[in-house]
Amino acid sequence: MNNKLRSSFNTRQYMVSSDYEVFYYSDSGFTTLSPHSHNYYECYLFIEGDITMEILSDREGSSSYKMTPGDLMLVPPGVLHHAIINDPDKTYRRFVFWISKNCCNSLLRESVDYMYLIQKAEAFHQYIYHLPPASFHQVESRFLRLLEERASDRYGSDTARHLCLCDLILTINRTIYDEEHKNTRTDELSLFQNILSYVELNLEEVLSLDDIAARFFVSKYYVAHLFKDTLGISLHQFIIKKRLEECRMAIINGESISKTYERFGFRDYSSFFKAFKKEYGMSPKEYQGISRIEIK
Repeated sequence: MNNKLRSSFNTRQYMVSSDYEVFYYSDSGFTTLSPHSHNYYECYLFIEGDITMEILSDREGSSSYKMTPGDLMLVPPGVLHHAIINDPDKTYRRFVFWISKNCCNSLLRESVDYMYLIQKAEAFHQYIYHLPPASFHQVESRFLRLLEERASDRYGSDTARHLCLCDLILTINRTIYDEEHKNTRTDELSLFQNILSYVELNLEEVLSLDDIAARFFVSKYYVAHLFKDTLGISLHQFIIKKRLEECRMAIINGESISKTYERFGFRDYSSFFKAFKKEYGMSPKEYQGISRIEIK
């Protein structure tokens, strides 16, 4: 770690800046501070040391967390907290980031994506998360970039600082969001693949949105959104495409057109004709004629 970016710790618990402040601390012989709160948001990334973080809430009471490298804490204004030093001889390293309410409101006007952790902290009183190693290094690198830019006086520094600030905040929020929704996305993909397999094996059967939702014990609206979000088309459109593909292959193999469209669930020849021509650019009979010529 670049020692030039290291801050000398002081007991100041108020902001000098009107928007945000960021620090990298590395201390030995650190003593436990009394519980305190701020009128700004504090984000804290634990790197090294032997400490227990205590958070005191009017609703939740007192909660203690034995901090491990990669733990990230975000506390909103008015929440009492402090780090209890278990072994003062061990080096205590962390990043600390303070951001004012006004700065948060300004970022909120740019995008609500910056506010995920703040909203969770205020609504659900969830303050501490653990970052896996890869995510920890991503967040750490964003802290360092912001610190480096804050120490720079190069051309465009104000703009670069704002970009680094947004990058840090978005990376923290995205990292936690992705980690929390990892299993949900895995479950969605598993469900999606199971539905695909079921559809492909049952193209000759009745396949309605209601029936498929009931078979997989999920809401039909959930299935509809899953297909739209994953493939960009509805379940009905997917089924039609798969049925048309089976009809096309059957026609190539010499089956009669009338038996084919009936077997794969088209109500009448008119609806089959329109769907086939839209998908393949010609009528079923024209396609059948071309296929026979190619086979010969």
